[in-house]
Amino acid sequence: MACLLGVAASTLLPAVAAADPHVLVLGCVSDDPKGDYDELKPLLDYIVPRMADVGIREGRVLMARDMQQMRSYLRRGRVDWVTGSVTTGLQLQARAGAVPLLLTERNGLSHDRTVFFVRRDSSIGSLRDLRGHSIAFKDAASPDAYFVPAMELLQQDASLQRLLSPMDHPDGKSIGFVLGGSQLNVVTWVSHGLVDAGAMGQAPFNDPATTPPSLRAAFRVVGTSDAYPLALEVSRSDLDPRVRTKLRDLLLAAAADPDAREALLQFSTTTRFLPIDAADDATLASLRAGIARVRAEVE
Repeated sequence: MACLLGVAASTLLPAVAAADPHVLVLGCVSDDPKGDYDELKPLLDYIVPRMADVGIREGRVLMARDMQQMRSYLRRGRVDWVTGSVTTGLQLQARAGAVPLLLTERNGLSHDRTVFFVRRDSSIGSLRDLRGHSIAFKDAASPDAYFVPAMELLQQDASLQRLLSPMDHPDGKSIGFVLGGSQLNVVTWVSHGLVDAGAMGQAPFNDPATTPPSLRAAFRVVGTSDAYPLALEVSRSDLDPRVRTKLRDLLLAAAADPDAREALLQFSTTTRFLPIDAADDATLASLRAGIARVRAEVE
């Protein structure tokens, strides 16, 4: 993303005022601000008129070009609510004090598992066999195809070595990883033998649009992670508790309101928002610790 956009509910603004108690600011880390604005605005337009009783009169969308910029916005009170992947939310919690608000279910899926797969003719039978071999992840922002598989391998006492291309090879003690940039590249590289293994969410792995049946039949799963949430809504820590509670209640109830249906659909095909129960809270804590370890030992 080349520039920062501060967007009011109906007007493009040059900047966003900080901490206006009458304005609800929804944030997103984006490399496509126009496209993401079009996704976020309808839900914000649905929410804002229903928050008049807690003093909200206007809604704005604030895009950040990267995590560092979004952390700055949270610390300075310039954004109230941030939407994104579970790893985005947890990194903002760890490094900017964001408060987890709700889980987000998209396309009917709120949780997934990461699968590790190899070609059927591979000698690799388990995650421990990956030492000295290469694995393809999607990109360094992906929960299912970077952070979770990296965490799983570190828990196996493996060391991870970044490779520059699928043609590189790790040393005999490390697992070499390469970033494919897309799930299709991960699948294709494993299929063609350019890398020894791949990792991605079980849902995309089983989706014919991502993994064509002809390729899926040629793979063998050698490891599966525990289930984890896919997307997380967070708020800034010093947001007025009345505003946070009202926002949470409205989001939880939106799936049952016909007036919210189209706005939810445009909001990254959200089907509903879910409360964070005790099991999810424990999973999020584990993920947060794992992300910190990946950042410290791998990046």
